[in-house]
Amino acid sequence: MVKPCWKGRLGGVQNGKTNGLLWYKDLGSHVSGEFSMAVVQANNLLEDQSQVESGQLGSLRNGLYGTFIGVYDGHGGPEASRFVNENMFSNLKKFLSQDEEMSADVIRKSFLKTEEEFISLVRDQWCTCPQIASVGTCCLVGVVCNGLIYIANVGDSRAVLGRVERGGKRISAIQLSEEHNVNCEPIRDELRSLHPEDPKIVVMKHNVWRVKGLIQVSRSIGDAYLKNPEFNRQPLLPKFRLPQPFTKPILSPEPSIYIHEISLKDEFLIFASDGLWEHLSNEEAVNIVHHYPRNGIARRLVKAALRVAAKKREMRYSDLKKIERGVRRHFHDDITVVVVFLDPSLMNINSSFSIKGGVGLPAPNKFCI
Repeated sequence: MVKPCWKGRLGGVQNGKTNGLLWYKDLGSHVSGEFSMAVVQANNLLEDQSQVESGQLGSLRNGLYGTFIGVYDGHGGPEASRFVNENMFSNLKKFLSQDEEMSADVIRKSFLKTEEEFISLVRDQWCTCPQIASVGTCCLVGVVCNGLIYIANVGDSRAVLGRVERGGKRISAIQLSEEHNVNCEPIRDELRSLHPEDPKIVVMKHNVWRVKGLIQVSRSIGDAYLKNPEFNRQPLLPKFRLPQPFTKPILSPEPSIYIHEISLKDEFLIFASDGLWEHLSNEEAVNIVHHYPRNGIARRLVKAALRVAAKKREMRYSDLKKIERGVRRHFHDDITVVVVFLDPSLMNINSSFSIKGGVGLPAPNKFCI
């Protein structure tokens, strides 16, 4: 009689609030601290997806509690990011239960399994919805447990740690994620070394470096048309089809993984899609989080980015807010922000919940999946 009531009071699904194209959860509690989330939609269909999962991460046997954070920045459509939002965490729990401990290998296997499942879905729907082969997503995952932070990434979303320095008077920004965007010279060099037979593996198009002239990221979940030759043909739209056949995947789903031991100086983590980092530097973002109240801080970061976006176009923020989705994409991208505060002395295993960002924002009428 007691157990269901206990579970209902402490666990379950949490919801945020919406205001026009803005979704937000101003403050909540996770296993080892507090968190704040916000999403603003710019595309006609929201391509950013996100989640925070807190509580027991694996099986009852390992008794492992922690917090999972996922930010998925889709491109070409929302199908891949939505798929990852529904499957990445369940895959991680499955591998964690098998291994009975959190590790980089558990996270890596979760990425590759999610990729395998999505590509299988593309294959199943090829005849009825071939354009799903051109849909993909960046994927940024964080796991906070046992005094460690695991950061895994494909694409160009970013995780930044705020660390207090000099007796709390100064905050420093430490980037924990590696970005896979060919606008970075080392990433171009990496692709060229992997594809020495292809002098046009990266090309400049409209003053932007792109993989095969099509996409800026070198790693992703999805984008089957650049990974499997079977999808580089009709009925895929001609603009996605490569003139020359390829024999090995051009893009990779292999995540870069970093493990960080939490110290008493580590105050918070910012997980965000590149829509935020296009307008705010790492230092600007951590300074905002450090100097303002926790309640609503993710929403404050989103608004700070929008103010910069408006200023770049020589317009007022109040006028930018009036622009409808779809048209809004000409001014800024979808933006997702999750701020996770770290209180190492706190271990509240009763903070068990699941929350998905952007629920309630304008949704499409039909998906391929």
